[in-house]
Amino acid sequence: MATALLIIDVQQALCSGEYECFEIGRVIDTINDLSARARQAGAPVVLIQHEEGELFKHGAPGWQLAEGLQTSPKDLRVRKTTGDSFYQTNLQKLLPKEDFECLVICGLQTDYCVNATVRQALKLGYDVVLAGDAHSTVDNGNLSAEGIIAEHNKDLARLTGSVARIDVIPARDIHF
Repeated sequence: MATALLIIDVQQALCSGEYECFEIGRVIDTINDLSARARQAGAPVVLIQHEEGELFKHGAPGWQLAEGLQTSPKDLRVRKTTGDSFYQTNLQKLLPKEDFECLVICGLQTDYCVNATVRQALKLGYDVVLAGDAHSTVDNGNLSAEGIIAEHNKDLARLTGSVARIDVIPARDIHF
């Protein structure tokens, strides 16, 4: 059974300016290392891009993948309009449950699209490995970005379903 890597919403609007996510440079470096190892192992890499409003309008500067994010022409691409990367997208067709038992997930933003996608993947029966140091967000007024990331790493690690599980581990410890 195969493993795939999902890179969620590492888009320009979340990597610079007003909505720049916490430690984004380090996070992108960590994701680049993870994706290089996935490609080397022959695991599919799926680049997921959010589309909503002017900021994330398809083709707009903010919608583009982040400068510094390393991609390959072989990477698969998914366009989405909600937090859940599976909702009304072709993601399940690209990575059928029969062929892919495990999804490694990283990207932006921890408390929105990463959280929703991790939970939906578990519901659909995929085992999930969340790269605990390869997702990020912004302060929300109550918690710092760092606090939100730590809280989600802890909470998501406790969510294990009857048919699938979530492991939260550092990117360097993830093997494809």
